Amino acid sequence: MSNSDGASASDIITYIGVPLAVLGVLPILYNTFATLASLSRIRRMLRRSQLTALTRSDVVNRIIEIELPRYAVMPLDRFQNDEEYWSLCSYPSSLPGGSWTTFNWRTNTIGMKTQRIQYADQVRQPQVEIAFDDLVCYLLDLGAVPDRHGWKLLKSTGLWTPAGCCLMFSPDGKEKALVLGPQDDADGHLSLAVSWSSSWTTRHHSHLPPYWVRLPAGRTSKIVPESRPSSASKRRSQEHDMEEGCADPDTSSDARIKDESHYDGPDPQDKSQRDITCQILTAGVTTAFFDNEMQARSEIDNVDIDHLRIHSIGTDGIWFASAASAYGITSQTILWSYKIPDAILQFVNKETVPCGILVLLGMVDESETPDWATQHNDHMTSHELFVRRTREHNEALAAESRMSPADRQAASAARVRREMQQRMDDMRDKTRMEQQRAEQRVMEAVQSPRWSGKLVAKYALSWLQRQGYCDEDHGVKEVVGFLLHRMVRERDFSTTLCRMLDAWKSWADIGGMRKTDYQAIREDVPAFAFASLLVALIMDTSTTLEGTLSVDMQDCLKLWEKVRLG
Repeated sequence: MSNSDGASASDIITYIGVPLAVLGVLPILYNTFATLASLSRIRRMLRRSQLTALTRSDVVNRIIEIELPRYAVMPLDRFQNDEEYWSLCSYPSSLPGGSWTTFNWRTNTIGMKTQRIQYADQVRQPQVEIAFDDLVCYLLDLGAVPDRHGWKLLKSTGLWTPAGCCLMFSPDGKEKALVLGPQDDADGHLSLAVSWSSSWTTRHHSHLPPYWVRLPAGRTSKIVPESRPSSASKRRSQEHDMEEGCADPDTSSDARIKDESHYDGPDPQDKSQRDITCQILTAGVTTAFFDNEMQARSEIDNVDIDHLRIHSIGTDGIWFASAASAYGITSQTILWSYKIPDAILQFVNKETVPCGILVLLGMVDESETPDWATQHNDHMTSHELFVRRTREHNEALAAESRMSPADRQAASAARVRREMQQRMDDMRDKTRMEQQRAEQRVMEAVQSPRWSGKLVAKYALSWLQRQGYCDEDHGVKEVVGFLLHRMVRERDFSTTLCRMLDAWKSWADIGGMRKTDYQAIREDVPAFAFASLLVALIMDTSTTLEGTLSVDMQDCLKLWEKVRLG
C-alpha cells in the first residue's frame, strides 16, 4: 500500500526506524568505549604501581570491578635487612590509600578487596593492617618526632579526631610524617596515612632503636668489691713468683708485665667489661646481648636473662624492667613500651625510710636529722658513783689502819673481794643500761620522721662512695646503669637486690618499718643502699612522665593495637 505521495510503510521504517535504532545503540557503544578506555587507564595505573589485581568490566552498565589483595604488614628485620630497612621503596604506589608503599615491608595477604567503579580516579588501594606499636617504633627509628598535641587529641577524642591531625613530624619538625586519614576503608579501625622522604632519615644502624637501652659496664671501678685474696695467699703467691724468678728471671719478668697490663686495662674478652644492650617491651626485658654496636644478629653474643623475665613467681623481672625503663628515659629517648606498675609508682613516691635508721646504719650524721632520739647525760651519774666508791674505799682503809695486823689482813682481803664484786655489779648494770638504751634508740629510730627515697639515695650514694663501691664522680644514674648491668650478668646479685626491694615495699605498704626490718637491712647495708638508688631513679621518672607525651602514647597504643595504614 502506498499513500498519495507514494511513500510506503517500508520507506517509513527505513527513514525513521533505522535512525531511531541507531540512536538507541549509541549509548551502548559509548558506554563500551568509555568503559574500555577507563579499564585501560586503570590497568596502566596498576602496572605503574606494580599491583597485581583482577579486573572485570560490564560494558553495558559501565561498571568496572577491581579485586586487590589486602595485606597485613610489619617492618623488616633491622639486623637481617639492613639496607632495605633504612631505604624507601623504589616503586611506591601513587593510588589513594597506598601511602604505606613508601617503605619496604614484610607483607602477608589476608584477603581481597573488591571495588565497583566507573572512572579511573575512583580507584583506591586497600589499606593495610599493621600493629600500631610497630608502626610508631619504625618511624621513631627513622628519626620521626612525635607531636605532643596530636597524641593528646587522639587520646581524648579517639575516632572523632579530625582527619589530617598530625601524630608525628619529620626530624626537622616542618613536615607531617604520620597523620590521621579518612575512615572510609577503616572498618571501625583507626585510619592513618604516612609520608616520608629519604632526606628525612637521620638515623642509621649504629643508633639504638626505640625500646632498647644500653647498660654501661663499670670500667673505672668495681660497683661491688670482689673477693680479694688473703694475705697468706698473697704471700704464697709472692714466694712462688720468687722461686720461678730464681729459676728463669726473664720468664718471671714477662709474667709480671702481663699481670700488670691485665690489671691496668680491661680484658677485651672479659664480658663484665662490655656494655649490655637490652630490649624492653610491654612484657619486660625480652632480649639482651653483649655488644657495643648494633651489629649483625649473627655476631651478637646473647645473655641469659631468664632470671629477669616477668612471671608470677617472683618480682625480679618487674623491678628490672621498671628500673631499666627509668634509666633509658632521657630528653631524646622515650622508653614508653613498658609501663611501670602503679603499685611501684605509688611506693617510690612515698616517704618510707625513718631518718633515724639511716643514722644507725652510718649513712647520715645525727646532726643532719631532726631531733628523734632521747638524749642521756650520764656524766653526773658516773661522777657520783666514782665519788661514792672512792669514799667507801678510803673509809675502809682508815678502819683497817686501826686494826691489829691479823684483823687488818682479814679486813683487807674482804675489802678487795667486796670492791671486785662492786666493780662487776657496776659493769653489769652499765651493760644492761646500754642494752636498754640501744633497744630504746632502735625503737625511736623506727618511729623517727620519714624521708623520701630520693633523699635517702643522696646519702646512700655518699656512703657508697666513702666505702669504695663507686667513684666519687659517679651520679645516681651512672651507678644505676652499673647495677642493671650486673643484675643481667649475675643471678644471685639480682635476687638479693630485688629481695631487698620487695622487703622495703612490703613494710612501706603496711604502714612503716619494724625492728625486724631494720635488722634485715643491717645484715646487708650495701644492698639497701643500691636499692635506694633504683627507687630514686624510678621516682624521678614517675614525676617527669606524669601527664607527658609518653603517657599519652602508651594509652593510645594500648587502646588501638591494630590500625589501618593507607
